Amino acid sequence: MPTPQDTAPARPFRIQAVPPGRPWVWLARGWVDLLRSPLPGLAHGLAAAVFGALLLVLAGDRFWLLAGSFSGFLLVAPLVATGLYAVSRSIELGQRGTLATALAAWKPRDHRLVVFGGLLALAGTGWVLTSAALITRFAAAPVNSPHDFLHVVVLAPQGYLFEIWLVLGSVLAAPMFASSVVAIPMLLDRPQGVLTAVTTSVGAALASPLAMALWATLLLTLTLIGMATFMVGLIVVVPWLAHASWHAYRDLVQPEGPEGR
Repeated sequence: MPTPQDTAPARPFRIQAVPPGRPWVWLARGWVDLLRSPLPGLAHGLAAAVFGALLLVLAGDRFWLLAGSFSGFLLVAPLVATGLYAVSRSIELGQRGTLATALAAWKPRDHRLVVFGGLLALAGTGWVLTSAALITRFAAAPVNSPHDFLHVVVLAPQGYLFEIWLVLGSVLAAPMFASSVVAIPMLLDRPQGVLTAVTTSVGAALASPLAMALWATLLLTLTLIGMATFMVGLIVVVPWLAHASWHAYRDLVQPEGPEGR
């Protein structure tokens, strides 16, 4: 059955600038949501941890396959967390956020999330190919494993290949982050098109650049910490960040009119 969000006309909204430290509030609210409804969040987190462990096992000795897999993992993770945005929305409405709530967010008739996921996958593939071409062309020795990358690129005694690689990655990652930071929760919450969601997301990022820089840093840092614990930390990190991302969307994209949220 269609939900009210599916059938209601698009409501007017505005982009709201937030203070630089606002991401800490999003983390706090996301943690509260996780504690209120732990089952769907921990189920998502466990699935992410198992998937990450499988990537390590299957691609551990193939560096570019491993790098590409984890790049795709980081890009697609916010899309996979769509169900947890629905859980946070239910909690916000005073309802129970259950695993059924999370699963119901995936509506086969709604192709917008599939389209957006395809765009993210294409962007991630482009970065992996660009990165591989750069390292293969300019590295002093072949890079076939994470150990090779550390010694040949990161700890290279001469040249600035690692610095160039970081700058290039940042230049490519910034627009991808800006275009997706609130787009996926918005697609869940509103009957807007993908283009509207992406442009709204970019506008939100430009309206609060310092907050967005902190938010991107927190997302990356906590995700890397989760991965560094042999993926076990992702069981908690993935749902925590997903719930927090919903609150980021609520702060950054606010409805206009007397009906409120």
